This record gives sequence, structure tokens and C-alpha cells, in this order.
Amino acid sequence: MAPLFRSLCVATLRRTAHLTAWATLAAFASAPAHAQGSPIKVGVALDVSGPFAGPGAEARDGFALAIKQLGSKLGGQPAEFVQTDMAGSPDQAKQLVDRFVQREKIDLFTGPIASNVALAVAPTLFAAKVPYLSNNAGPSQLAGAQCNPYFFGTAYQNDQFHEAAGQFAADQKFGRMVLIAPNYPAGKDSLTGFKRKFKGQVADEIFTKVGQIDYATELAQLRAAKPDAVYFFLPGAMGINFIKQFVGAGLSKDITLVTSGFSSDEDVIGAVGEPMLGLFNTTHWAHDLDNAANKAFVAAFRKEYGGRYPSLYAAQAYDVIMAMDAAVKATGGKVSDKEALTKAIAKAQFSSVRGSFRYANNHFPVQNFYLRSIGKNAEGRVTNKTIRTVLENYGDAYAAQCKLKCSG
Repeated sequence: MAPLFRSLCVATLRRTAHLTAWATLAAFASAPAHAQGSPIKVGVALDVSGPFAGPGAEARDGFALAIKQLGSKLGGQPAEFVQTDMAGSPDQAKQLVDRFVQREKIDLFTGPIASNVALAVAPTLFAAKVPYLSNNAGPSQLAGAQCNPYFFGTAYQNDQFHEAAGQFAADQKFGRMVLIAPNYPAGKDSLTGFKRKFKGQVADEIFTKVGQIDYATELAQLRAAKPDAVYFFLPGAMGINFIKQFVGAGLSKDITLVTSGFSSDEDVIGAVGEPMLGLFNTTHWAHDLDNAANKAFVAAFRKEYGGRYPSLYAAQAYDVIMAMDAAVKATGGKVSDKEALTKAIAKAQFSSVRGSFRYANNHFPVQNFYLRSIGKNAEGRVTNKTIRTVLENYGDAYAAQCKLKCSG
């Protein structure tokens, strides 16, 4: 099958800037040097505890499925996936990544869910010239002037997701909206992105604590503001609790909820259930996307994990491992050649579960975003159904600020 990923361009590197090893291996030193004949080492930052434990568990399962399908190899070469829980903590993650680089001498890295964690560990990885393929976080800081040849926002750029929701809200002609997000980099990017496309009045912007689960104060603010709609970005347990409390307070009778896939995907639906019926959300991936790679992934995931549908976190993690596999294959397993490896990653020659996307010069994707609504399928299961494309072949707002150059 011809690869569905194609790069828009390949950056010239002008800037310096096995499941068999679920171990937490660690200590601090210099740049990794892959010894020919030894396993390719991948550092995987898991977030299976802390504020992003729900999304982290989904990502873990996506990684695991891809690694199993590849026989714990990358590009046909033996690979070791050194994994540890970083608990969504920037400080803890930085220490553990320092050890990944120094003791384990990793060749590739992925894993953190949160953007503040991604920003904390990036400098160490860039200094060591370790390619970082982000399976979720897409902070604006790494998309523009501070873009780096060793960072690949393989999933999305943060603002993009919320721009799609803003476009939907504009299409619906909502007059007054209140926006809610956690107070950390991805939360701030989410509201920036939403406002870039929304044409109505933003009555209020509410920033909550990361990991917050009681929203009594925020619900009182919404009741007083009486907006036409609310846009919220509250991933994991935050979104689960907010939706339950919003519906329980009776606010869903008069206020429309709009969100992104982060707060309304299968992991959240499984925890909330029918109160989510009718909720609109935007996303770059859905389990019902009609392409061969996605159908195979969803079928394999459901078989592996007791019939449940994968979430976007699982899909993104799966894609990252497949992207690594394609890049290693393209280099003939010579991952010590960092320039060749990063060029191969940028070409992204593998079949993505999302279908077609390509990298812009800043190593963030140009891809489609879709509108979904939550309803019941033929089996009576509460799940998402894709309705239409909201943004087509859509890049991010920061690429023009990035000084990485294209080479074809």
C-alpha cells in the first residue's frame, strides 16, 4: 500500500538547539550513541497516574498494540521500549528524561500527554539530538520561532483542535459563549485557538486548576452568565466530572455544550454515558473514519482490549510507533545518523489511521478536522459519529514564524 503520510517539506538541520522492558531505568550524562547491532532504544514517558492518568492509560494501550504488531522491532531491527510513569509532573519528567538520555542512551522519545511536561523535557532531548515524536502535546511554543529540527508534533498543534471547534461555533452562529480550560499551556492554547475562529461574543474565560474535579463555582458562574453555549477543554477526569456536574445541575436544558475530542472521546463516554448524548465535538481522528489503516487499527484494538473502541489518545500513540518504524526502515536501521533519521521522520512514509496528512516546515501536521456528535449506534452503544469535515488540509497558525527550511 502506498504511504498515506507525505511531508510538505523536509527541514534542513541548521539549528542545534518491547514492551519487554517496562522498566524505569535511569541517571544523567551526554548525547546518546547507538551502537551498531544493539537494540534501538525508545524512551516512552507514560502518564498512568496523576492528572492525565485517563488519557495516559489510553496512550499506553495504543503504544502496546503497535509494539506487539511490530514484534518489538522498528524497521525490522530489535528495539527496546524503556517505559516509565512520569505522572504528568514536569519536574519528575525532566529528571527521568535526563536519565533516559544519560544512562539508557535512547535513540528516540515519545510519551508525555501534557504540554507543560513536553516543554520541560524538550531542552534535554534537543541538546542530545534525540528526535522527539509527540503523541499528544503540541505546544505553540515549539511551533513558531522556537521550533526545533528534533521535535515532531505528530498528533497536532494545540490551537488547531480548538480552531476547528471555533469554526463550528461560528457556523452555528452562537451569540455569547463562555470558555473554560485548565490553567496550563495547552489550556491557554485551546482558548487562543477557539477565539481565532469564533465570531461571536466571548462573555467570559474561566481557567481552572489542572486536575480539578469540583466545578460548583464554575457552574454558578455559568448560571449567572446565561450564555448560548459553553466551550470547554477539560481532558480526562476533569472533563468527566465537569459534564456530570453540568448535566446534574440542569444547565444542559438551556446551554449548549461544545468541546473537542479530548473531552468527549471514548474514554470519557465510557465513564459518563448517556448524559453525553447530543454533545458536539471536533477532532482530527475518529474510530469511524473510512480508510484501510484505521479500520484495521480499530478492529485490532477492539480485539485486544475487550471490544472497547480506541480513543484519539490511543490512535495517536499507535501512529507514533508506526512513524518510528517507517523512519528506522528508511535509514536501514542507522539511527545514529541523526540528520538522516530526522529527514526520514519528516517524510512520514507510513499509513496513518487518520488518512492523509503532511508535515509543514515546523514539523506539525497539515490535516483534516471533523465534526462529531455523540449518539447511540446500531448496537445501542453510546459513541461518537462523524458528521462532516470542518477544516480540510489545515495547518497551524505558527508555521510562518518557524525558520526551519524546506528542501523538497
